Amino acid sequence: MMKKPGRSFRCWKEMRSSRERRRRGSDPVELQTSRSKNILNQRNPTSVPSRLSFRSSFASLFSFRKSRKETSKLQSLGQTGYDGHTPSVSVRGTTLQAKIYSSPLESQPTDSATVPKPASMREGSTVPPWDGSLLEDEFFQGQTLFRVVIKSLSPKELVRIHVPKPLDRNDGTFLMRYRMYETVSKGLKIEVLYGDEHVAQSPYILKGPVYHEYCECPEEDPQAWQKTLSCPDKEPQIEKDFASFPSINLQQMLTEVPKRFGDERGAIVHYTVLNNHIYRRSLGKYTDFKMFSDEILLSLARKVLLPDLEFYVNLGDWPLEHRKVNETPGPLPIISWCGSLDSQDVILPTYDITHSTLEALRGVTNDLLSIQGNTGPSWINKTEKAFFRGRDSREERLQLVQLSKENPQLLDAGITGYFFFQEKEKELGKAKLIGFFDFFKYKYQVNVDGTVAAYRYPYLMLGDSLVLKQDSPYYEHFYMALKPWKHYIPIKRNLSDLLEKVEWAKENDEEAKKIAKEGQLTARDLLQPHRLYCYYYGVLQKYAERQLSKPEIRDGMELVPQPDDSASLCQCHRKRPLRQEL
Repeated sequence: MMKKPGRSFRCWKEMRSSRERRRRGSDPVELQTSRSKNILNQRNPTSVPSRLSFRSSFASLFSFRKSRKETSKLQSLGQTGYDGHTPSVSVRGTTLQAKIYSSPLESQPTDSATVPKPASMREGSTVPPWDGSLLEDEFFQGQTLFRVVIKSLSPKELVRIHVPKPLDRNDGTFLMRYRMYETVSKGLKIEVLYGDEHVAQSPYILKGPVYHEYCECPEEDPQAWQKTLSCPDKEPQIEKDFASFPSINLQQMLTEVPKRFGDERGAIVHYTVLNNHIYRRSLGKYTDFKMFSDEILLSLARKVLLPDLEFYVNLGDWPLEHRKVNETPGPLPIISWCGSLDSQDVILPTYDITHSTLEALRGVTNDLLSIQGNTGPSWINKTEKAFFRGRDSREERLQLVQLSKENPQLLDAGITGYFFFQEKEKELGKAKLIGFFDFFKYKYQVNVDGTVAAYRYPYLMLGDSLVLKQDSPYYEHFYMALKPWKHYIPIKRNLSDLLEKVEWAKENDEEAKKIAKEGQLTARDLLQPHRLYCYYYGVLQKYAERQLSKPEIRDGMELVPQPDDSASLCQCHRKRPLRQEL
């Protein structure tokens, strides 16, 4: 069964090391910096190229790293102790990343932040608008002297910006974010201060124009946009998926898809993208989750010119196309959120990951950022048990609860809701709901499939616990980059070796900790917002290249309009001729 998403809006961006290239105009724009032994005293601002145009629903993020070796040395601001880092700055939604090594900050758990409506927008408010040139938010008030100061490069521009509390990832790094509410023509100056001194590569200069998420001003050069984001040259899963489809016959799709998958119980949406506008029609009764596919397509279209294409998205849990490549007729390139070993669907990031990225600053539900700031106690203080909570969507989950009853010293598992196996509730009992952040009080997390791949998996990876992952025929878009015993501990599909693996983890604590950390760091890299945008665009681009005929706006299609965000002001500074409507 599909989960009902919460309403949340989060922002983020992660600072990278000097090995990364700088990015222009998209989620994270990263700057290459040299290592310095005294970054606190540097005077030259880190400048970001003027061609910054990437917006996203995330704001900005700084990642501070503290070094145990150096922490004790940094008792005064005059001492050296800051090792290299590279800030990455993402405009358009403005995400700024920077790594600060050897920070004397102590870990302070923080909650995910919500974005209040600016005072000037509240009905009846007499409070003046936020002024970015005067904005100073001090983090960890009363405990440290870290501050973030955001100013417009032009004293004539007033900038409304929200800066939520930082997220402490409990490994010496912190995510610091901000969100803009209007276009900045000249650019921004972002300062990260410890007392009155700059840290890392602060100050950061974001040359304008800088756009917020809802500003419709697409980059007309997709290659430049991809270069800005440092999109990977190849995504293994995309290459694998399209190997089955050297060409795409739109007429065949138009004839066969409605008959095979578009009945009353279907969950198919037919999309056409023309001239950077999105059109769609629903095929079937269960298409409410089109809000996720709508929103990511609209968000992409605001940032970059999309190729013209016509395709079908499966909004259901299960992949649909099970024809083999050598069959006649052959398989159709249905786009789905989840793949399986016996299907041919083209995979996109799940609606859950998509929602988490798009809603980067709003609300209080779990997201890929707030998880990173709520990873529970330090490793040594976590409870040495494997943990699971979830619905009864697969029989192995019931087995898990039985194992827990028989081995409570190794496993704490419970079913929180019965739907498929209601007769088992009396026998196994119903566990109380527990906040997801509290999962990470336990050292080991058991990941068992639901109806398909468990969409909690990326969240578990981002925590600070070791994931024991059930062998599964189902997969998400990023699984190909993960390796057993390096990023997670594999367990058999029937769970017969689960207890043995938990015992191994307890007896090999350092190795277990190393695997947990490797998985966490890899997930942070794979699940950054800019990687999601790169992946979506990569799928659309591959698809468009293989079409044998021109896409059209079909009967029954309606335009999906861009949102009218009257609270955020947009001034597009690009000058380009609009393509004529077909």
